[in-house]
Amino acid sequence: MTVQPGWDAVYVADQPPPWDIGRPQPVFIRLAEQGLLRGQLLDSGCGTGENTMMAAEYGADALGVDVAPHAIEQARRKAAGRGSAARFEVADVLDLGQLGGLTFDTVVDSGVFHVFDDEDRARYVASLASVMRPGATCYLMCFSDRQPGTMGPRRITQDELAAAFRDGWAIASITAETFAIHNFGGASEAQAWLATIERAGPGSGS
Repeated sequence: MTVQPGWDAVYVADQPPPWDIGRPQPVFIRLAEQGLLRGQLLDSGCGTGENTMMAAEYGADALGVDVAPHAIEQARRKAAGRGSAARFEVADVLDLGQLGGLTFDTVVDSGVFHVFDDEDRARYVASLASVMRPGATCYLMCFSDRQPGTMGPRRITQDELAAAFRDGWAIASITAETFAIHNFGGASEAQAWLATIERAGPGSGS
């Protein structure tokens, strides 16, 4: 695996990146409270692990992965300090097959999908498919085309989400949500889509 220096560098800067808010994203807390973050759970691109540890607190067998070693180092340190059962590994989300055959019931993506160009977007979806059991659910939150301006990551439309997860998937819903953020032009939140995406089972025809 090749670590992309830009991603690792943001975790050793003087200030944390905009998405590293020091607590779980409110949207994912709500999902956990509804009992939806369950079973064998993968936090794809977990950063410093707040969503992963929160899912573990609600009973999930939670594994967080990130390509940035410094992010994983911080996540492990926080988990140890809190007595969290969450686990963390350095891994490239574009090649989740490197996890040694692990498969998952639930996947969390908080702000990862929108960082990829078209080619890597297709690779990412295939990578997710390789580790999600039939009937597994991915809760994916990405920057929305409802977000004004051009600062920050690529904006995603609902049609783009539907196109990316067309073959072998079923999109249960796409709803308007917000990311909690900081160090982002003075804003404390950004417009997002939350997509609930199910991995199709054998013979589903999806």
